[in-house]
Amino acid sequence: MLDAFKTLVTKQYEAALSMLKASVNSCPDAVWNSRGANYKYCQLVFHTLIFTDLYLGPDVESLRRQPFHLRNERIFGDYEEFEDRPLVRLYDKAFILAYLEHCRRKVSEVIEGEAADTLSALSGTRKALSRAELHIYNIRHIQHHAGQLSLRLRLETGEGVEWVGSGWREAAIGRGSRYGTP
Repeated sequence: MLDAFKTLVTKQYEAALSMLKASVNSCPDAVWNSRGANYKYCQLVFHTLIFTDLYLGPDVESLRRQPFHLRNERIFGDYEEFEDRPLVRLYDKAFILAYLEHCRRKVSEVIEGEAADTLSALSGTRKALSRAELHIYNIRHIQHHAGQLSLRLRLETGEGVEWVGSGWREAAIGRGSRYGTP
């Protein structure tokens, strides 16, 4: 059962991250730094990634000590995402795509390292959730924002992100079916 859980959770993380990547690759430059509701497009993608990264790990301090974060300390700055204030930082696509790949690799490493006892233990970042439930919560968070970004693309360009049902693939922008699913 543990191996089945690891496989299906990894495939769903990959599918959600595939759709997030397609929303990045498909975003026109004119939309990338434009505001939609509370976030600019690039800020919403960054928000999705930083919380994906956080929820994969044990706590905020370990997040900040990761080599990727240390190499990009200037970009992460004061971690404004964790403060109760308006966001001001903007992020370029190259950094966002590198961060997405960091998260994708981290998913594989973290899920592979999970065991029955770690999955049933409470998480360090969302204390009311077990690690197993936090993984599902994290996937839902990624997909929630991938859907928002796809809607913004559809409103701005008439095209949305194609649905990815399972596993990693290079999703494309397109009209998809009437309801955005296969």
